[in-house]
Amino acid sequence: MTNSVWFVAIGTLLILMGTRPPVLQRLNLTPSMVYLSVGVLLGPLMFGVFHFNPLKQAHFLEVLAELAVLLSLFIAGTKMPVPFSWKAWRVPMRLAFISMTITVVLTAFFGYYLLGLPLGAAILLGAILAPTDPVLATDVQVRHMGDTDPLRFTLTSEAGMNDGSAFPFVMLGLLLLGSPLSDELLGRWVFKDVLWSTASAIVVGLVTGRLLAQLVRGQRSLERTVPLLDDFLGLGLIGLTYGVCLLIDGWGFLGVFVAAISLRQSETTLAQAEKPGKGAETAAASFDQPSETIRHLPTEVSKGSLMFKESLERLSELVLVVLLGGMLFDDSWSFRAVGLGLFLFVIVRPASVFLGLIGSGAPWRLQILVGWFGVRGIGSLYYLMFAVVFGLPEELALELIHLTLVVVVLSIIIHGLTVKPMMTRWWGL
Repeated sequence: MTNSVWFVAIGTLLILMGTRPPVLQRLNLTPSMVYLSVGVLLGPLMFGVFHFNPLKQAHFLEVLAELAVLLSLFIAGTKMPVPFSWKAWRVPMRLAFISMTITVVLTAFFGYYLLGLPLGAAILLGAILAPTDPVLATDVQVRHMGDTDPLRFTLTSEAGMNDGSAFPFVMLGLLLLGSPLSDELLGRWVFKDVLWSTASAIVVGLVTGRLLAQLVRGQRSLERTVPLLDDFLGLGLIGLTYGVCLLIDGWGFLGVFVAAISLRQSETTLAQAEKPGKGAETAAASFDQPSETIRHLPTEVSKGSLMFKESLERLSELVLVVLLGGMLFDDSWSFRAVGLGLFLFVIVRPASVFLGLIGSGAPWRLQILVGWFGVRGIGSLYYLMFAVVFGLPEELALELIHLTLVVVVLSIIIHGLTVKPMMTRWWGL
């Protein structure tokens, strides 16, 4: 495709989605399903106008997916309506760490025993497909600041955390592909990739978010007439937090999500401290009272930068999913790949949610819906491309690309077709 054709295609698609024609609304098509359809029509499966080779363009796709996930994590973090407490966050934390670990184990079992993958590759496959996606799951994510719906809160905070908590298993799989399993390897992995990388990312996120809130509050108190560029400040926080995490071997995705939460909560706390007696009443989200609402104190950078970043997130979703459609061929739909996808959605996700939430007190109805909406998407593409760029053998890289792409496409279709009916039923009960 020439540049002119690309401009026409993307421009037409943007206008189509911007006008929201009634036919798309009646069909209950999610944006991702529309983008995927366009990619399939233009790609090798239909007209063959373009073909995107993920193996040859692995580094470009890695960077593109990385940016999309970072933006989505920041947006999700700034929308979190609940100040951190174990009672309010116990369910998503269990999902992000316990359920995600169970998902890796069960998927690795499938890959090792049924797909015949080496142990390291099977664990890597489990880690690639374990995290739920903050980009493609916008229909089941927190919609705005103040949205305290327990299902949306649970899925959003889970996706924000497990994009970082999956990284240790990615590294374990890559390590086992290069070295045999040993106590020394496991010990080094636990200390460096699990404990240090997770803890350091959380600390960096907490500190950078808090410092930016204090810096902006101080500057605005001194120069109230000088407007600040909230978009630049938000993007700067993403870059600073992610860069520091990379420098000290912390998990940057987790750090950015924590930084966004820290920024918003710090802004709220500082605003309340400046106006004693006039602060907003804050209520923690309750899983038993989904209709409970919160009145929020005015936020600043976290609120002012949202509109711009949400537009960037939607644009990155469009580009990546159209490219995804251009990666598919007639022989993409193997029994191995489709079987893996169905196993992941029908067995692994519900089982991991049930086991991870034992004793949590979460209602059954919430567990059932969370057990279904384990959307896989751009996060999985990023981890896949990270592994390819890391140096996977070409044959193994092609196998993992094939399996991952089919699972992501199945997720877009299956979850996309069921999200609106199930969410409508959730609100109606």
